Amino acid sequence: MARDQIFERAKSPTDFTFGKETATVFDDMVSRSVPFYGEMQRMIGEMAADFAVEGTNLYDLGCATGTTLLALDPVVHPEVRFIGVDNSAEMLAKAREKLDEVGFKRPHDLIEADLEHGLDVVNASVVVMNLTLQFIRPLHRGKVIRDVAGGLGGQGCLLLVEKLTMADSLFNRLFIKYYYDLKRRNGYSDTEISRKREALENVLIPYRRDENVALLRSAGFKHVEVFFRWYNFCGMVAVK
Repeated sequence: MARDQIFERAKSPTDFTFGKETATVFDDMVSRSVPFYGEMQRMIGEMAADFAVEGTNLYDLGCATGTTLLALDPVVHPEVRFIGVDNSAEMLAKAREKLDEVGFKRPHDLIEADLEHGLDVVNASVVVMNLTLQFIRPLHRGKVIRDVAGGLGGQGCLLLVEKLTMADSLFNRLFIKYYYDLKRRNGYSDTEISRKREALENVLIPYRRDENVALLRSAGFKHVEVFFRWYNFCGMVAVK
């Protein structure tokens, strides 16, 4: 696994992208940047296994390098088709490489598509959006969630993990500080942290928890619950 040194090498911050450079180091990046990333993947698999229905589709929207698809494969019914969607050709190429390496046998599709331009979600029992919605411009988020809800069958679920902002400035400041402390513990320098923060400023736009709940409710999800929380990171399960 190549080590993430993108912002150690950067001379000046530019907007963060999911191109070839990021795809090459993405697995290391998320393992060092996302708290309890492995546990979140395990929890997503646990719930997906309970909600996935034989003969339906499971979508991973923003599938990146395929880590979640690989984690789900051993625990989800084998007659569930996996569909990974990402807007980065480089990320999908890495995902195909990883699936090929392990001899991935499950029926699946990897689709290059921009969620902001719409996507037909069909015959789905589970949809995963793991740190994806925050990269979709707020103008389009309502439609994306409505499209997901419209493609889910009865009792279908959306597993949504997001970085949050806080309404209270005190907690917002503290939680960001704790998050940067985690990144330092995982080997990122202050320079790297600062440069990445600037690069993400216009790309990753977090909502408050209540704003995400409101999106889910307005799209028709009847049951919404938090299944994971670490300071400014939150996982929610929403069921129709």
